Amino acid sequence: MKSKLAAVFLLLSLPMFSVTAQAQTLTGAIDMHAHADPDGVGRKLDAIELVRLAKQNGMRAIVIKNHYEPTQSQAFLLRKIVPGIEVFGGISLDLTVGGVNPAAVEWMTKVKGGYGKVVWLPTYDSEAQVKLTKENRPFAPVVKDGKVLPAVAQVMAIAAKSNLVLETGHSSGAEDLVIIAEAKRQGVQNVMVTHALTNPGGPLTLAEIQQAAKLGAYIELVHGGNTPDMVRKEVEVIRAVGASSVVLSTDLGQPANPLHTDGLLAMYKALMAQGISAADIVTMSQANPAKLLGLKP
Repeated sequence: MKSKLAAVFLLLSLPMFSVTAQAQTLTGAIDMHAHADPDGVGRKLDAIELVRLAKQNGMRAIVIKNHYEPTQSQAFLLRKIVPGIEVFGGISLDLTVGGVNPAAVEWMTKVKGGYGKVVWLPTYDSEAQVKLTKENRPFAPVVKDGKVLPAVAQVMAIAAKSNLVLETGHSSGAEDLVIIAEAKRQGVQNVMVTHALTNPGGPLTLAEIQQAAKLGAYIELVHGGNTPDMVRKEVEVIRAVGASSVVLSTDLGQPANPLHTDGLLAMYKALMAQGISAADIVTMSQANPAKLLGLKP
């Protein structure tokens, strides 16, 4: 009888999932960067299908991103349709919402539920991307003469007041450093460099990434094709700044790319195959994004 009781006590004292098991599954994972329909471009699945898939795979939370329209109201409805998983939205400050528009960000903070948690500075309409691709079209600037523009400063003030996650969008590496420094000066707690290695505004150099982390920003790494060269670069970043400064997201949803859940798992496995520890995977896929979104550990 005593041996049976001891065995039961030992079983109850064990964690539900070991760190290694968590790193090899999506249990507790959070995706800070997920695309889905409805959208104006092709997507692999709609937001309801995506959230259901994430829940089925044991994920804790997901952030729905759209380049051209806010998603906080979508998050409110998705939580009703698919209970049991945390869904968040945000706003990307591209030209369809008026560019860097403080009024739009302020309104997002008032929408019922409070699930609008992320502000992306301009993405496809960023000055860096438009100039890099040599397109002759309007863009939404964020930095001039080494300083953030007044509207950007106003957005930062709202982010600080409402504890939002401020992301750099498709700004250049040089702009990112200006943005991060000013955001931190204004008291923004949660700042992240959006997909640092696959940025359409120009991938950041390792030196820029290290400086961004030193300033207090998280560095987002996304699926990015999961090629050997990309995985090598990701490992280099993780080792240079430490897992405590990195977030693993997908940026998936494109019809030709893997499902978000498959992409995340493939990313974890590829990084672990190159020597990144299971504990670090859990830090980058669970602890860090939870902190950004204000979720309890």
